[in-house]
Amino acid sequence: MWQNFRKNLDKLTPAQIIVSYYLIAVAVSMGLLSLPIAIQPDAKWSLLDALFTAASAVSVTGLTVVTTSETFTVPGIFILMFVLQFGGIGIMTLGTFFWLILRKKIGLRERQLIMTDQNQTSMAGLVKLLKEILFIIILIEIIGSLVLGVYFLKYFPTWQEAFLQGMFAAVSATTNAGFDITGSSLMPFANDYFIQTINILLLTLGAIGFPVLIELKGYLLRKNKKTPYSFSLYTKLTSITFFGLLFFGTIAIFVLEYNHFFSNKTWHESFFYSLFQSATTRNGGLATMDINDFSEPTLLLLVALMFIGASPSSVGGGIRTTTFALNLLFLYHFARGRRSVKIFNREVHQEDIIKSLVVSILAVFICFFAVVLLMVTENQPILAIVFEVASAFGTTGLSMGITPELTSIGKIVIIALMFIGRVGVISFLFIIGGKAEKESIRYPKERVIIG
Repeated sequence: MWQNFRKNLDKLTPAQIIVSYYLIAVAVSMGLLSLPIAIQPDAKWSLLDALFTAASAVSVTGLTVVTTSETFTVPGIFILMFVLQFGGIGIMTLGTFFWLILRKKIGLRERQLIMTDQNQTSMAGLVKLLKEILFIIILIEIIGSLVLGVYFLKYFPTWQEAFLQGMFAAVSATTNAGFDITGSSLMPFANDYFIQTINILLLTLGAIGFPVLIELKGYLLRKNKKTPYSFSLYTKLTSITFFGLLFFGTIAIFVLEYNHFFSNKTWHESFFYSLFQSATTRNGGLATMDINDFSEPTLLLLVALMFIGASPSSVGGGIRTTTFALNLLFLYHFARGRRSVKIFNREVHQEDIIKSLVVSILAVFICFFAVVLLMVTENQPILAIVFEVASAFGTTGLSMGITPELTSIGKIVIIALMFIGRVGVISFLFIIGGKAEKESIRYPKERVIIG
């Protein structure tokens, strides 16, 4: 039986295996979160609620049909934190950690899975990469837990509650999960700029991409400070796009809401509302205000930012920042009559350009189909539906409040979007496509009229 299972497993592509692992992770998480010790006795909890919450936790989205603080016990909150950790860092990262503890040899097949799960293009140094990812993320979460836990002593009556809140907030922010146990996200701290700043830092460290953090660590800890440090094209492109979107989002929200939501706010209140809401669209899902208070142009801006999402090889979803950057670069170079994309004295590989276009086009089709389907099944405003779809696909977790009111079909659609957003559009496409095949036949080429 085991041999037949292994034989069938070997027929699957790495992308298909990774997706299968994430499906198993959702099923296991459903079971863990539904344990009697995890659920409060008077909580409303159905099978579909369990599936939705598990999918949201594994995909580190944060959309939920139940109130976390009113549904889970303290053991349930710790189980939820474990699931968020599992989903945020990635199945293969934690799996490799356990393999190393058990002294299991990590072979070619395992390295292929790691490469697929972390969106890497080479098998070189994969185990070292995952060790560094695990170390950096755990270190960030420990520091974040301690800082927030100590600071929360002024808000909560006991040190146990303060540090539980601090630990959960640190894990949720670092993994960009968007879950909270305050009952109202970060709205109680709308005027506490220290808590907001710490959360923005944790959200950024989780969403900017693990390779960027590893290269930054190498830069800071290098022995010869006089020798110039060469950052990779990925790190340069990702960092500029990530912080460019953060800056653009902050300014755009500030301007759009200047005569609306910010009309009776001070400049620093307006700035922090703008900055935090821009940062959380990178996949954070936390909020310092009711999103419904924003005007329609701002909500559409948030939709676009959530659709773009975080960076590749991070805790976030969406089409990813590098995809967006390559699309813009391709349009710019094509408009200039060039057939190649060059940046930072490097030429981008043609296959990466094609991938970025494929991801963007397929993502638009998926989200459009989801919006149409939800318009049929849900009695909700179209803007709220579009916002929900972008939030689910981008694994962000922000909502205009319609999540608990979704029908069963609507919940299933959102679950599918969260799952696709987490595993990535390319992996989702390869589930259908199967293994890549070499073209053995070529036909004469002919031009087609375009535009």
